[in-house]
Amino acid sequence: MAWIMINTLGYSLLSARLLPMLLSGVMVFIVALISRELKGKTYAQVLSSIAFIVSPFNLRTYFLFMPVFLDCFFWSLIILLILKWINTKDDRYLLMLGLAAGLGMLNKYLIAVEFFAILAVFLFSAQREIFTTKYFWFAILIALLFFSPNLIWQLKNNLPVLTHMQALHDSQLVHVSRISFFTDQMFIVCMAVFLVIPGLIYTLTSKSMKPYRPLLIASLLVLLILVLLRGKSYYTLGLYPFWIAAGGVFWESRIKRLAIKIALPLFIVLLTLPVLPYGLPVFKPARLVEYFAGARKSTGFDAALRWETGRIHTLPQDYADMLGWDEIAGITAKAYEQVSDKTACMIYAENYGEAGAVMVLGKKYGLPEPVCFSESFWYWFPRNPSHEITEMIYINDELGDDINSLFADCKKVGQVQDTLAREYGTEVWLCKNPRSSFNEFWKQRTPLVTNPFHH
Repeated sequence: MAWIMINTLGYSLLSARLLPMLLSGVMVFIVALISRELKGKTYAQVLSSIAFIVSPFNLRTYFLFMPVFLDCFFWSLIILLILKWINTKDDRYLLMLGLAAGLGMLNKYLIAVEFFAILAVFLFSAQREIFTTKYFWFAILIALLFFSPNLIWQLKNNLPVLTHMQALHDSQLVHVSRISFFTDQMFIVCMAVFLVIPGLIYTLTSKSMKPYRPLLIASLLVLLILVLLRGKSYYTLGLYPFWIAAGGVFWESRIKRLAIKIALPLFIVLLTLPVLPYGLPVFKPARLVEYFAGARKSTGFDAALRWETGRIHTLPQDYADMLGWDEIAGITAKAYEQVSDKTACMIYAENYGEAGAVMVLGKKYGLPEPVCFSESFWYWFPRNPSHEITEMIYINDELGDDINSLFADCKKVGQVQDTLAREYGTEVWLCKNPRSSFNEFWKQRTPLVTNPFHH
């Protein structure tokens, strides 16, 4: 998807924002369709759509190009297809379900938790008949077929997902508090809570919602699994469209007066406006800092400012992650201008964000592709450089002893000055005069360790 956008719209904000924005519109229809499958009529569909539109998790999720917006879409699509099968017993929906499952797994493995919970609950409910139709097993085969390229790649590369999950656990999930997991849910749903809580209770207690109760129980089982595994709070995003749609059906069954029907969505929208910065960065960074500081002081609510490290900062992590990259690309370009032999220079970035800044924003400076051992960049770096490396631009939070042992002359060119940026303090160094053959060092170390610059 990124390749399509880059090759049509180029490296631009539009290319990064367009697909999430369009899929956000599709999600509005999916929420309305889920509401309809729950026997909701026009008012339930409209109300649940409005609540979804103004919820911070929709605004934030479909503002950023990353796996999360697709993950939420596939979770919701799977719930919609299962509801359609429950209502019609049309096996074509099971085949579509297999396709959605395979594509969803290609995007993010987290969706497997949803499948496990749904199938586990269905096994002990009236919906167990799904296991008796051959189309369900055809759906499994379709899902495996579409997922197989990734599965084959994982097996060929010694299951790097296991290394990634261990690193994720050690660096991020270990900081997740189960209490904050639940408090974060209030931030995620915000004013749509007026639909979510009634929707959950209504589906669990109403006779008319009995056919859909196993699906709701499965969604609550997902919540429990995520809590036990110390999952990040936003891992629950794919559950909320279903819960919001159920809330729309509840209010439609209870509200009879037209004035109240009009007042409820207006009430939700108006209450959302003061907390809109939680969903979108509608102010400039300095103003956002003031806003979140004031909100924290008046309410004591700091969940939005807690980063994946567990620490509280002045901006939400997503917003801080939007700053500083131009600085990194600019300082790197300044260092690159001082390189005497461009063909003998390597640009090294410690993490994929820094490498991405050089790779994407560095294009306007004519910077070459960086080398990085973080995430997918690991599979792209040159195992055998085509030229003898005599100079290196090194991007990291500090210059380690390992680099000083490789190069006799290391000069700091600059560092990120934006105090609000997540990369604040990141340094760019120009290293020259290798003490011995850099290529020989590279050849000896790269096959042996995750990062040749660290022992």
